[in-house]
Amino acid sequence: MEILQVKQVHKIYGEKENKVYALRDVSFSVEQGAFIAVVGTSGSGKSTLLNLIGGLDTPTQGEIVIRGRNIGALKRKELTIFRRRNIGFVFQDYSLMPVLNVYDNVALPVTFDKGKHIDCPYIQELLRELGLWEKRTRYPSELSGGQQQRVALARALANKPALILADEPTGNLDSGTTVEVMGLLKESSRRYHQTILMVTHNEALAQATDGIIRIEDGRVQL
Repeated sequence: MEILQVKQVHKIYGEKENKVYALRDVSFSVEQGAFIAVVGTSGSGKSTLLNLIGGLDTPTQGEIVIRGRNIGALKRKELTIFRRRNIGFVFQDYSLMPVLNVYDNVALPVTFDKGKHIDCPYIQELLRELGLWEKRTRYPSELSGGQQQRVALARALANKPALILADEPTGNLDSGTTVEVMGLLKESSRRYHQTILMVTHNEALAQATDGIIRIEDGRVQL
């Protein structure tokens, strides 16, 4: 079953002589449960694509369909709720809240969603699986980079989203921690039936996924 469809998407920034074509006629689909790498050189359009799929930006032209919903047709409030319930984000810089401890950082997406009660046993299970339960009362500043990235992954999983978007999730990590985080992503995809799109510069990491989408100069290379 296809969870994501990107249909003839263009993204243009600026006007007239200042026009920049970030994406040109990009089309592809992703099956539910797949772990897909998005690769390309710097400035090729990888992060732009991830932002469009995540509803953080809108295409100039084309459609992005997630779980049968064209997210470009949703009103702002509808999109915010849809994104919160269906998409998890993992960023290179972790983007944790420094004033919240590990547990509260992980539970944050659920507390934002007034329609959901916090599934405390699930949060506890996540933290235990990721080796964070003993550190649940620590703050981000008290954790290593690898631990912070594991907290970010747990937060992305907290709402049980169908789709996880990871933008260079191992970019700031050493090789040992990179292997660990990749293993956690693959295990999350398998265990929780989540679809993962991971932007990476690392060809070796890309080869360890289920499939690769290559982007150059804003175009998908087939």
